[in-house]
Amino acid sequence: MIQAMADLAARRALTAGFCLLAFSLPLGLSLEALHALKVPVYLDSPLRRELWTLAHAHGNLLGILCLVVGLLGPRLHAAPEQRLRLVHWLIAGAVLMPLGFLLGGIGNREGDPSLGIALVPLGGVVLLVVLLRAAVASFAVPVAAGPGASGTADRSAAAGAASGPEGQR
Repeated sequence: MIQAMADLAARRALTAGFCLLAFSLPLGLSLEALHALKVPVYLDSPLRRELWTLAHAHGNLLGILCLVVGLLGPRLHAAPEQRLRLVHWLIAGAVLMPLGFLLGGIGNREGDPSLGIALVPLGGVVLLVVLLRAAVASFAVPVAAGPGASGTADRSAAAGAASGPEGQR
């Protein structure tokens, strides 16, 4: 059960990372197309251009962060339940931040973004808390899982027992 939960956390982080990249990369291509075709809705609002570019950039970078957490998360010295909670909050923050930038550029007036921009600081705070908790968990000392655990103390004890009395001569 515990191993399955650890794999579940990694799978969810990897899935979220690939989904964020699958959304953000085409968004960037669409922004390039809007720019190349000189679409007034995009070009006439510098704020909209900036916010949508930020949505694209943050979506890509946070997608890559989710992939990294998915690959390195099992090495984190946290309990599997804690890793799963961290991944869920990471996904929430990684979705909220680019979504806030994207929504902030829809229906904005002159120099002010729309109310969707409120998701950006919320996502930023969630990401900050998750990354701080992950950093604290990475400093924790791993706990041996009992007999047969792959700790260095167990290996040295097994090596001493294998040499037997003749190894002490």
